[in-house]
Amino acid sequence: MTTETNIKLVPKLRFKEFDGEWKVTRLGDLSKGVAYGMNSSAITFDGTNKYLRITDIDEDTRRFKPKPLTSPDGVIEDKFKLKCNDIVFTRTGASVGKSYLYNKSDGDLYYAGFLIKFNIVKADSYFIFCNTYTEKYNNWVHIYSMRSGQPGLNAEEYKNLKLNIPSLPEQQKIASFLSAVDEKINQLNQKANLLTQYKKGVMQHLFSGKLRFKTENGKDFPEWEFLNGNELFKTISDKKHNSDLPVLAITQDQGAIPRELINYKISVTEKSVDSYKVVQKGDFIISLRSFQGGIEFSNYHGICSPAYNILRPSRENMNSYFYKVYLKTPGYIKSLQSKLEGIRDGKMISFKYFSEIKLPFPSLKEQQKIANYLTALDEKLAQVNTQIEKTKTFKKGLLQQMFV
Repeated sequence: MTTETNIKLVPKLRFKEFDGEWKVTRLGDLSKGVAYGMNSSAITFDGTNKYLRITDIDEDTRRFKPKPLTSPDGVIEDKFKLKCNDIVFTRTGASVGKSYLYNKSDGDLYYAGFLIKFNIVKADSYFIFCNTYTEKYNNWVHIYSMRSGQPGLNAEEYKNLKLNIPSLPEQQKIASFLSAVDEKINQLNQKANLLTQYKKGVMQHLFSGKLRFKTENGKDFPEWEFLNGNELFKTISDKKHNSDLPVLAITQDQGAIPRELINYKISVTEKSVDSYKVVQKGDFIISLRSFQGGIEFSNYHGICSPAYNILRPSRENMNSYFYKVYLKTPGYIKSLQSKLEGIRDGKMISFKYFSEIKLPFPSLKEQQKIANYLTALDEKLAQVNTQIEKTKTFKKGLLQQMFV
């Protein structure tokens, strides 16, 4: 590749065997068979006919990821069946502009009424599809979809979408290169999903006792004890602070985290935080008024709303990571939910309910073995996710430089 500096329709980054300016065209001039999808309800998958709705197009990868897999109801007409070189665009709602390029590996796929199909006949379909990832395209969608009421774009507006394109061989070269990048991202995503599923399976076996580690001498660890929650944790209600500690938001995916690190819109006054509770690093937090699953862990020293109950390990021979993971497992959550049956949101979830649940209490060395193993899996997953983000950033840079 070489970098070109021409001002007009020439990309900044280009394969060396190509030169000359790109030409301006419109999506409608490159397509045929422009049509809206079928207005059918979704039913249970019939084993053959798959239904593509807006929600089945993954926001990130733009691949067909049904949630769940469905079929269209009623009479199924072939004219709504996608084929090679078909691109569909969402025409209304918050996802207006989202695109999907049909992949034959997705099988017999029929598109729904809130999608518009374009069959690309005078250009490389993957090259056109890649255009829908560019900042230029996103700006066009934002401008042209803003109407009174719900955002939307119709078929005529999509036909008039201006595109800058090179010769077909150059389109194909760009498409092939970006397809390889997309495949790399897809492979990394699959690897991350496999690691995630593997970790879930390992956790299930470890915490159920079906899978046990051995001591350094190859002997069995002692049998696990099971103690009530109040035998392992104590409640903390420390309000001795000068309101100078960071205010923590309690999240399900990141645990307790300073509000400034996330998009947290609720503001607090200096006076209101007087009643806030001090949270130490390593504390566990549970809501007093609602239950959304598990108990959150804090990696930060700060303060949080009195609407939360602060739990602190009460024994020295407890590995925090072991309990951080265990208190988010489906088995524990099911146990807590059984204690809360009949309690509606808004009623107090006291320490009493947590105290009545039996928690595993292996020897400290076995806790550490389990924690170390799961931590190693977390590190592998983090490395893969870092690779995913780096590859996405690389692709974003390519899109900015390889398209006009």
